[in-house]
Amino acid sequence: MPHILKQASLKGYNTFGIEAVAEQLIKVSNNQEVKEAIDMAKKLDVPPLVLGGGSNVLFTKKTYPLVILNNLTGIEKQKENEDFVWIKSGAGVIWHELVLHCIDNGWGGIENLSLIPGTVGAAPMQNIGAYGVEIKEVFESLEAIHLDTLAEQAFGNDDCQFGYRESVFKRKLKGDYFITSVTLKLTKKHKVNVSYGAITDVLDSQSISNPSIKQVSDAVIQIRESKLPNPKEIGNAGSFFKNPVISNDHFQELRATYSNIPSYEQPNGKVKVPAGWLIEQCGWKGMREGHIGVHVNQALVLVNYGNGTGANIKDLAFKIKDSVKQKFNIDITPEVNII
Repeated sequence: MPHILKQASLKGYNTFGIEAVAEQLIKVSNNQEVKEAIDMAKKLDVPPLVLGGGSNVLFTKKTYPLVILNNLTGIEKQKENEDFVWIKSGAGVIWHELVLHCIDNGWGGIENLSLIPGTVGAAPMQNIGAYGVEIKEVFESLEAIHLDTLAEQAFGNDDCQFGYRESVFKRKLKGDYFITSVTLKLTKKHKVNVSYGAITDVLDSQSISNPSIKQVSDAVIQIRESKLPNPKEIGNAGSFFKNPVISNDHFQELRATYSNIPSYEQPNGKVKVPAGWLIEQCGWKGMREGHIGVHVNQALVLVNYGNGTGANIKDLAFKIKDSVKQKFNIDITPEVNII
């Protein structure tokens, strides 16, 4: 039987530190417990809310009828050959712990994704990415349980329909599945990706010209810790908005006015513009409204100083969104799941 808590505070289960209550919080640690928890939701006729590390959610309600907490753990090597190793992880494993485990064992491919908060199960849903790497590049498959039929199903790379910070689980299949495990195909002979300028700068400062996967990971950790606030010290969910991708014509129009606008060319001829820069140009960086605000060092991060509500943060997010639209005619989309 899964472990059930009634009238449980969710403040410790979301990195924003938002106070909310689960009328029933069910902690599951294997597939059978997942199915029992889903059955319980059906009997109560309430929609289950699946929660992992709580690092990419914003609670906007005071209560949620039934929350299922993903505690499926375990990491195992499924197979290997001369060049690759296939690693299967429980969806409830902390993502950064998986990264460190792989680096310790000499398995490469996710070192650029070091220190990304959250659990393994959320990684493919979000198609997490950082410093020139996305999980879709090493993703082999995942296993999931359908929340209606309780059928167990496997999804390959193509099935997940990965896009920029999204997958089929954030679109067509949103709210339909409980992800139980993820399998990654990692390298044994590494070709590290240090194309992102900040990584090169850190490695150069340490006179490292031929970095190991651990040295790349250490550089990424150093960069992230210098740019992003620690959720244990101040409530936040990391980057709140996706970086928008716009047409080249639109970008050229903007560059005529803003000559210093940063950009990243995309394979499809479009241009990605950093949302943090756009937000900062609108004057939001370091702004505070009561118990919430925009981080003083990173305009892409919304923060809870201690007693803010999810509704407060949502309102602030949409004010920011509207101001960017008005100034640049660019729509920025929340990366955080607002529920």
